[in-house]
Amino acid sequence: MVALGRQFPPNETISASDEGDDQDALLKVLTEMLQEIGAHTGAIYRLSPDGQVLELAMMEGLPREFVQPWERVSLTAPIPVADALRDKRLVWVGSEEDMVRCYPTIAVALPYEFSLAAVPLSTPAGDYGAMFIVWSGSYPPPPAHTRERLTAAAAELAEKLQALAGKSPSRRRSGRHEAAPLTDPAEILGAMVARLPEGICTLDVKGRLTYISPRGAALLGESPLRLIGAQPWTVLPWLDDPVYEDRYRRAMISQQPSSFVALCPPERWLAFDLYPSISGITVRISPAPVETEAAPAHTLPIDVALPIRTGAIYHVLHLASTLTQAAGVRDVVTLVADQIMPAFGAQAVALLAAEEGLLRVVGHRGFPPHIIEQYGRLTLTSPTPSIRAMVTGVPNFFESHDELYQIYPSAVAPDDGMAAWALLPLIASGRPVGTCVLAFREPHPFTVEDRAVLTSLGGLIAQAMERARLYDAKSELARGLQEGLLPHALPRIPGLDAAARYLPGTEGMDIGGDFYDLIRLPDGAAAAIIGDVQGHNVTAAALMGQLRTAVRAYAAAGADPGEVMYRTNQMLTDLDPGLFASCVYVHLDLRRCEARLARAGHPEPLVRHPNGDVEVIHVPGGLLLGIEPETEYPCTNVPLEVGSLLALYTDGLIEVPGIDIDDGLAALGTRLASDGDQPLNELAESLIRNVEEVGRRSDDVALLLLRLAAEPLP
Repeated sequence: MVALGRQFPPNETISASDEGDDQDALLKVLTEMLQEIGAHTGAIYRLSPDGQVLELAMMEGLPREFVQPWERVSLTAPIPVADALRDKRLVWVGSEEDMVRCYPTIAVALPYEFSLAAVPLSTPAGDYGAMFIVWSGSYPPPPAHTRERLTAAAAELAEKLQALAGKSPSRRRSGRHEAAPLTDPAEILGAMVARLPEGICTLDVKGRLTYISPRGAALLGESPLRLIGAQPWTVLPWLDDPVYEDRYRRAMISQQPSSFVALCPPERWLAFDLYPSISGITVRISPAPVETEAAPAHTLPIDVALPIRTGAIYHVLHLASTLTQAAGVRDVVTLVADQIMPAFGAQAVALLAAEEGLLRVVGHRGFPPHIIEQYGRLTLTSPTPSIRAMVTGVPNFFESHDELYQIYPSAVAPDDGMAAWALLPLIASGRPVGTCVLAFREPHPFTVEDRAVLTSLGGLIAQAMERARLYDAKSELARGLQEGLLPHALPRIPGLDAAARYLPGTEGMDIGGDFYDLIRLPDGAAAAIIGDVQGHNVTAAALMGQLRTAVRAYAAAGADPGEVMYRTNQMLTDLDPGLFASCVYVHLDLRRCEARLARAGHPEPLVRHPNGDVEVIHVPGGLLLGIEPETEYPCTNVPLEVGSLLALYTDGLIEVPGIDIDDGLAALGTRLASDGDQPLNELAESLIRNVEEVGRRSDDVALLLLRLAAEPLP
C-alpha cells in the first residue's frame, strides 16, 4: 500500500497538552476531508528532524497492525508517500494492477483491491510530511474538485505540522487509555436483532467487539462479557487463523464484503459474512451446511501452531520482495539501510561477513567509524555476541545494556551510542556467512512477533548476500576481462584525429560485448572497427576479445573490408558460441581521403562534412556475424574531405526508452551538426553525457569518432 510510520491511536495522547490539542486539530482536518471525498482511510506522516525518515503521526480508518511494515520509512524508499514528498506531486494508484506495476513490494504485502492517493505536506518554509488516502476498490483518477479538496487539506495540515515543528514537542507518550466499547444498544434494536435466526456482532476499526447478539454469543460458545471489548481471535483460539485474518484485512482495506467458514470445536461449522464500513465491520454468524468429513480447502487444522499473525507474514513478504531487487552487495546494504532499518525503528545497521577467519564489514550505516574498525578486527574465535550469533546460528536480542551484560557479563561496553541490539545470524545453504546487527538508541522491547519476523529476515538477508557476492565476483571478473580486451589508448595516426568512449549499461552485470578498435596500416592507411556481441556476461566479453583479435589479424594481412567481415563471420560460425555479433569495418585511405566500409547488421555510420552537413552512410549490410558461414558483405566507397568527421557507434547510443530509434538517430545527427567543430574528446564526452542523463540503460554504449586532419602524411 503505502509507506506508513508511527501511529498515535485516537485515544493515546502526547504528554504535552498543547501537542494533544494540535493532534486533535490534525485529526479533525483529516476526518472531515475523508468524509467529503468519500475515502475510508487516511494517514498523516511527519518528516523527522533530519529530513530522512517519514513517521506516521496518525491514521484514521484502519488498525495499526495492517501497516506494520511501513511504520517508519526512509524518504528514499520507493513508496507513494515518500515519492509524493520527494517529487512534490500527487501520486495516484487507481487499482490493484497499478499497485503491482508501480509498487510491487507493497502489492505483495497488501494484495487487496483499493485505490490510493499520496500528497506532500509542504509550505514555502519547507517540507513537513506527507499524507495518503484510501478508497474502496478501483477508482478513476480524482476529478478536479477532489484534487482541490486534497490540495486544500494538504495546505492546512502542512501549516499545522509547521506549527508543531516549532514547538519541539516531547515524543514520550502517556499511558494508553482505551475507550470503553458500547455495550448497551437501544432496546428496540436489541429486540430486533435477537429475533434473527443468525448471530450479529460488530467490530470497531481496531477489530474489537463492540456488540454481539445473544444468538451470536451462543453460536460462538462464549460469554458476551468475555467477548465485548476484545478482538475475537484473542478469546477464541479456533479463530486465530491467518486465513480468517486475511478475510478481515481484505474487507477493511478494500471496503468490500468478505466471508469465510470456520470450524467451532468440536464439530460445528460456522459461516462468517463481513460487511465493512469506515467505522468498523458488521458480522453475520450462521450455521454452515458443511460436512465434517470434508473441511473447506481454505481452513487449517486448529491444532497447528501459528508462529506469527498474517500482518507479520505480509511484513516478511514485503521485505523479501524488497531484497529481490538487490544485485550486488552494495544494493543489499542500501536496501537494508533504507527500507528495513526504518521499518523496525533502528538507528544503525551493520552487515558482517566471515572471510578467511576474520569478520569483515561489508556495509554499514549509523555506527561511528571506530566501531566499524573494531568489528573489522574480530576473528571468528572472538567471544563477542556478534560472533556467537553467527557461529551458533541463534539470534540474540538485547533490549537494554543490562540485558546484554546479564547474558555476557564479560562483554566490553560497546561504545556505539546505542542501547538495544538485534543480532541476526546470516545462514545460507545451512552454513553461517555472517551477522546482521540492528541497533537502537533507546531501550527497545522485542515482541514475540518482532523476533519471529527478524529471525526470518536474517535468512532472507543471508540468501540475498550470497547471491550478491556471487554476482559481484562474476561482474568483477567480466569487467576485468573486458577492460583487458578493449584498447587502453588509441594509436596516434598522422592525418587522423580519433576519440573513443565506452559506457556500460545500468542493468545486468554492467559489462557487455560492445567493442571498438583503431588499427595503423601501412602506406598511410588505417582501419577502424566497432561492434556489438549479443549478451551482457563473461561469455560476451570473451567473444568480443576473440572478434577484435580476428579483425586485427585479417586487417594486418591486407584483406579488404568485405573479406575481413567474411572471414570473421566464418570464424564465429566455426566456434558456434551460440551468440551473434554486429559489426562495421572501415578502411581509411588517408592519402586519397577515401573510406571503404562493410557492415554486418550494425547501425549505419554518420559522416559530418566540413560545411556542417550530416548524413547517414548507407552501407548494404549482410547478416549478423555467426548466423550463416557463406554470407557475403559488399563494400561501399565513400569520398571524404579534410575535416570530415566519421561517427561509429553501437545502438545503445541512439536507443532511448520511449523514443523511436529513428528519432534517436536524428537527434545524434543534430548534435553532430551543431557541436561537430569541437575537439573530438570534448565532443565524445558531450555525446556520452547525453546518454548518461537518461538514467537506466539496458544496453552498453561504444563510440568511435574519426576526423581527417590537415596534418601532412609522411
